[in-house]
Amino acid sequence: MRTDKRKIALVGTGMVGMSYAYSMLNQGICDELVLIDINRKRAEGEAMDLNHGLAFSGYHMKIYAGEYKECSDADIVVICAGVAQKQGETRLDLLKRNASVFESIVQPVTESGFNGIFLVATNPVDIMTRITYSLSGFNPKRVLGSGTALDTARLRYLLGESLRVDPRNVHAYVMGEHGDSEFVPWSQAMIATKPILSLCGSGGEDDMVCREELKRIEDEVRGAAYRIIDAKQATYYGIGMALTRITKAILGDENSVFTVSTMLRGEYGQNDVYAGVPCIINKNGIQRVLSLSLTEDEMKQFGKSCDTLRESFQGIL
Repeated sequence: MRTDKRKIALVGTGMVGMSYAYSMLNQGICDELVLIDINRKRAEGEAMDLNHGLAFSGYHMKIYAGEYKECSDADIVVICAGVAQKQGETRLDLLKRNASVFESIVQPVTESGFNGIFLVATNPVDIMTRITYSLSGFNPKRVLGSGTALDTARLRYLLGESLRVDPRNVHAYVMGEHGDSEFVPWSQAMIATKPILSLCGSGGEDDMVCREELKRIEDEVRGAAYRIIDAKQATYYGIGMALTRITKAILGDENSVFTVSTMLRGEYGQNDVYAGVPCIINKNGIQRVLSLSLTEDEMKQFGKSCDTLRESFQGIL
């Protein structure tokens, strides 16, 4: 990876893509940001709008609309493009249409000579990340998705609210599919180094209250996107900031831990499936998967989630 200039190519200038771009500008994460969209005029307009705010950002950044050939020297290609589900359309039909869209994206990106890292945000993100891996032929360590990074942030926020603790001191994860089969391995949830389950007592009434609260929080995390979409038709700010944080970890070679979507090759007893798990992220992408000590029940939940993802992937390509 080049170290002289931090360059990002963003494919897709919809609400998610531009929330990411806006967050990147405000935090000064990269030196060069190229916006690529099938609607070139929209990409040009978005670039103009961002550039007009540069004087207020405190950072210098080159922002412009471009073509796939501009990906040749990018460090990261972030994919936020995709099609929306039509009324009456099945999930599999939507997946097939998005797979076709990704073919039109990944091929010209790789043909440009791009040799960096793919970061995918398009939903269903685990499936679309696996499609990107299949189409690109890249080492899977260099193809990752946003996974359950945002779900994990939602979980920590809600736990912090419930327990009156700064979310930055809450260590807990959402694992599996970024979707209905995701789950929280509560055995691994901590406040600093204190297990959250240890706050639940030893089986009495207080224990029931605590476990009911944890279940409420898990259900709220799982359904957060549905509630936001019902209220404002789409979610984009949170995922835009999550993508920015992951990008920062890659460009900064941080070795930071995020629950991203990655190819599993034996971890948690799973193979050939992309799913959200805690990973160490650095300039090479996935440095390694962190294997947590899940309980037997948690392993079963994770296995079911992976089975759901495998079934969804079948018959797409």
